[in-house]
Amino acid sequence: MSRPLTGVKQALWLTKTKLIEGLPDKVLSLVDDPRNHIENQDERVLNVISHARLWHSTEDVPKRKTYCPVIVDSLIQLCKSQILKHPALARRICAKNSRVSTTWNRESILLQVDGISGTRLNAKDPLPPIASREEVEATKNHVLETFYPISPTIGLQESNVYDEKDDTGFQEGYPYPYPHTLYLLEAANIRPLRFQPDQLRAKMILFAFGNALAQARLLYGNDAKVLEQPVVVQSVGTDGRVFHFLVLQLNTTDLASSEGIKNLVWVDSDQLLYQHFWCLPVIKKKVVVEPVGPVDFQPETFKKFLALYLHGAV
Repeated sequence: MSRPLTGVKQALWLTKTKLIEGLPDKVLSLVDDPRNHIENQDERVLNVISHARLWHSTEDVPKRKTYCPVIVDSLIQLCKSQILKHPALARRICAKNSRVSTTWNRESILLQVDGISGTRLNAKDPLPPIASREEVEATKNHVLETFYPISPTIGLQESNVYDEKDDTGFQEGYPYPYPHTLYLLEAANIRPLRFQPDQLRAKMILFAFGNALAQARLLYGNDAKVLEQPVVVQSVGTDGRVFHFLVLQLNTTDLASSEGIKNLVWVDSDQLLYQHFWCLPVIKKKVVVEPVGPVDFQPETFKKFLALYLHGAV
């Protein structure tokens, strides 16, 4: 997928979506409830970080492409360990390198999301809607920001679309048909190749939207309309240190016009799991001033990661 040059603002226009800063109350209530926390949670998360950044690789200072996927996989496994406490978690499965493809018309432009969206958590049951009917209805008054005189498709890759298909990446009859959470990694080692945080959030919006749209068309057909039962898809984006959390609610597949009901997305940006990691001790005048390990660990960030995972099962 090409990188949207104007980031989130562009992704919102392309997907006809209204942005709400911060996570929904429903998810925040899971963050704050101590009954959802894992035993020795902070210690176990610190072990995950040290394992990924220090012990997993033979390099003195492991590269981002090495440690980033290990951190995310290990944190997912940590969340999964709560299956005895929350049996509904057994109704989930993680798929690696899952593909999604969908097209839609926005004003007079044909758009497509097509690509591999990292690791995807799928479920037997759909996530319930976040916003009420009244809140969805109120989005009619929201005015989408335009880019005039810049084209809203600036920075997007042009391609010939021969087959306007909706592909959720799974065959019909798959027992875990509902996309729950997408985990998107920014693991490039070379700085110019990396998505900037705002571009990563834009990618998260577009892929969550693409998964939700493909799912909605599968459930309700292709005729553009406001959905009786909105489709909710979550996403987590990270470079292994900074995390972004997102919940998207697809309310309408009528995307051509900027009028009428809009989709909704809640975004919690730039959440540090830790500030820095010393792979080697910092020694000054024969005294260790910085020991090996993470600096400025932020336990709140994993609580949000866990809350998104538990959402719909608690």
